[in-house]
Amino acid sequence: MDDPELFRQGGFALAARLFGPGNSFRGDEAQVRRFRAFAQAEDPLADALVAAPGAKQAFEEALAHGIAHVQDPPEAVRAFFEAVEAVPYWLDHERVERGARAITRTGLLGLFPLGDMALMGGYLASRATKSLVGTGEIEHLAGRRLIETAAWWIDVTTPGNLRPHRPGYAAALRVRLVHAHVRAAMNRRPDWDYEAWDRPVNQVQTAGTLLLFSLVFVVGTQFLGIRYTDRERADILHLWRYVGWLMGVDDELLPAGEDDAWRLLWLLAATEFIPDDDSRRLAKALLETHEASPVGKVLSRVHSAISRLVLGRDNADFLGLPDDPVAQAAVLAAAAANFAAETARRHIPGATLLQELLGGLERRHYVGRLAKIVHLDPTYSRHMRAA
Repeated sequence: MDDPELFRQGGFALAARLFGPGNSFRGDEAQVRRFRAFAQAEDPLADALVAAPGAKQAFEEALAHGIAHVQDPPEAVRAFFEAVEAVPYWLDHERVERGARAITRTGLLGLFPLGDMALMGGYLASRATKSLVGTGEIEHLAGRRLIETAAWWIDVTTPGNLRPHRPGYAAALRVRLVHAHVRAAMNRRPDWDYEAWDRPVNQVQTAGTLLLFSLVFVVGTQFLGIRYTDRERADILHLWRYVGWLMGVDDELLPAGEDDAWRLLWLLAATEFIPDDDSRRLAKALLETHEASPVGKVLSRVHSAISRLVLGRDNADFLGLPDDPVAQAAVLAAAAANFAAETARRHIPGATLLQELLGGLERRHYVGRLAKIVHLDPTYSRHMRAA
């Protein structure tokens, strides 16, 4: 298999050499066929729940208290929560907590990989963008969706929040239902091209999104100077493995470790990263969101520089990202400074705990600021109505 374009140029090429498990993560033809089969798989439990009459109240009660405390729930709700509450054998809540602390330690710097690498890079997967374009909100309300994604990410990565009935646990399950509503809406469209676009919001796309939040986040923050121990990287991936499980991703597509995650990323790059005109439209909308204020215009140069350095020249040119050598040099200089500070942190007693506390404060303050910009709805009811 030829190297996919994602790894030919830019920061991921270097990351693949530095952090990847070598040539062993390249899938063969049989693995590609098996992987592509999941593009026809959806989420039967969530799809049945959103189609069931009168399920909303029972869903909210089970979300808050557990399905055992809901009297006579609809069968679709019972089946959904019995599956969710059957904790997978591999789940280690201590590892989840350690992963959350490692993510929290990055503070607001951790947000940069989300927009500049995960979201922007995700637009290269044109089949996945069709549902985003179909709802209209990613293009026309890009700023609001970016804010909501950041708030959701903070919810699920805050220590303690993935325990049952906690905010991160609820956020993961609610977004799973949003996906089901969007899937139902796209399946009702007479113009949905199943041959070209696969099933809407399918298993491959959901697994790819989780990988952007996990492996791409780790690589992206390392690119910006953050340093992790081997255990911290593994724990971050374990956290997202559980989030993916809550969101209905098939076990076969949930990486058990870093090598698995690189193999999955390679399969995604080789089969899904086929950018088209919608990719450009979404990238343009995201750039315009960054430029919405005078400060934003300056930050937009930074965001674009990070995206260009990581995604590579050809991908960045295709998406219409500005080429600003000064901003790129500034990003690299800041990354070097971060790396030096991180190296010192690892040798100063108590510095890691202090950074976790400061990172948590930054994130809570940021969510408070977001709440003043838009009304954050933790139930995502607007998205379900829109779908």
